[in-house]
Amino acid sequence: MKEGRKFVMGDLHGAYKALIQCLNRSGFDYQNDTLIQLGDVADGHNEVYECVEELLKIKNLIAIKGNHDAWFQEFIQTDFHPVSWNYGGKGTIESYLKYKDGPKVCFSKGSGFKTSLNSSDIPPLHRQFFRDQKPYYILDDNICFVHGGFDRYLDFFEQPEKNYYWDRRLWTEALSHVDEGKRIDTFEMVTHFESIYIGHTSTLNWGKSQPMEALNITNMDIGAGSNGKLTIRNIDTEEIWQSDALDTLYDDYKYVAHMHE
Repeated sequence: MKEGRKFVMGDLHGAYKALIQCLNRSGFDYQNDTLIQLGDVADGHNEVYECVEELLKIKNLIAIKGNHDAWFQEFIQTDFHPVSWNYGGKGTIESYLKYKDGPKVCFSKGSGFKTSLNSSDIPPLHRQFFRDQKPYYILDDNICFVHGGFDRYLDFFEQPEKNYYWDRRLWTEALSHVDEGKRIDTFEMVTHFESIYIGHTSTLNWGKSQPMEALNITNMDIGAGSNGKLTIRNIDTEEIWQSDALDTLYDDYKYVAHMHE
């Protein structure tokens, strides 16, 4: 059996068509290769169900929890969504309603949505998928994978879990450090990693359509939740493959990711 390769993929946001393109274009081997997916499978385009089904086919999948996944997990646990589905949740609702028996209700009401989707409509394997997502993952060669970031002034392993899928300061402060011409060894960090992969903050905010790097941090969120491109990268060779632009794959609904979400 050939030795498997290791890949990292950015925020997915229900973009099943883009997921298939990235896996096909990279020649991903579902049995031997490893995929580290950086979270936010939920919310955005209306094929979240299909994305989970495809990811479950990958033998060596490492699924990281994103903030949108945490919101959806709260819905699965309580039947209440903490932000009334405002940030791309319509795509998640529509996706699961396609596979639900009975009424398929989804319309805007007040600041959220009225929907017939209940937590009991989420298939057991999907419930397990979102429950089992990891807050972070670290390879043996000290490469860290996390959705958002972390507080660099605290021990990495002793932080509130929400830091891992909400923090943006690690990325924005690293960018500022680079802009000021400072060296990486002056960037204070309690827990040191050889390199760090993140998602959460779209590179489209800086007009970039490929992974961005600042110090030893690589940002893999290339705006698949809006009109960017889902991106997969070979961790060892650093070769990347991208989907078509999302606005050419989906024209019925676009989730626009903002800095504050």
